[in-house]
Amino acid sequence: MKILQYMDKDLVQLGVVDHGMVYPIDFSGDMLDFITLSPVVTKKGTPIPTEMIDYAPAITRPSKIVCVGLNYLDHIKESHGKAPDRPILFSKFSTTLLGHNKEIIWDTAITKKVDFEAELAVIIGRKTRNCPVTKAMENIFGYTCSNDVSARDLQFGDGQWVRGKSLDTFCPIGPWIVTTDELKAPESLYIKCSLNDVLMQDSNTDLMLFKVADLVSYISFNFTLLPGDVILTGTPHGVGTFREPSIYMKDGDRVTVEIEGIGELTNFCKTTV
Repeated sequence: MKILQYMDKDLVQLGVVDHGMVYPIDFSGDMLDFITLSPVVTKKGTPIPTEMIDYAPAITRPSKIVCVGLNYLDHIKESHGKAPDRPILFSKFSTTLLGHNKEIIWDTAITKKVDFEAELAVIIGRKTRNCPVTKAMENIFGYTCSNDVSARDLQFGDGQWVRGKSLDTFCPIGPWIVTTDELKAPESLYIKCSLNDVLMQDSNTDLMLFKVADLVSYISFNFTLLPGDVILTGTPHGVGTFREPSIYMKDGDRVTVEIEGIGELTNFCKTTV
């Protein structure tokens, strides 16, 4: 199923998506509560067209957002890097999370080089610790689109990545989560990113160096994954910073991440001074 969070009179509600309509469900809680409790889905109320939904982030209270760097062979090539022998891990803060159709906002006094990164996001479904690769997929609740928005001047200038990756609104995620009963195999999905309708990234998840099961397992041997935790699995080639000349997002831009079997995540750019 496709399940999402949306806003209704300042309250987070859950709904399931079916043929362009969102059906509210009979559940008092947010996505993290739903993943933790695994309730029976019962539709209630009047369905709402998806274009009328006020989208919240697909998940809002993960205990951690684990990100993976240099995980696509084509991205490693464009960055003139060397393939790592183990996953490169970093993190983003939960205040980066942003819903579909919302604004990515940054202060131009802090950063002037804001880049896009289309990524497949994995949502963990159960507590996972020291999990072998062969069992890793059993611990996944579902998948969604994400954009690992990156302030390149901060990322490269600071010597570590946290600030450049964790400015508020720098992790759009959604529009919904596709559960593993509907999306069973994430290993061969096209993944794209467009900026103002111009295709920037066009790749496939089969180019991941470390596959989803590898990542879940590896991370679980280092720290415990909890229900609702997010893993951003890396971005393919085509990011703005490695283009000639470099391309960065600017005020008024529209950026869309599209992943096969999931859908499209669109956000708008706004700068402050």
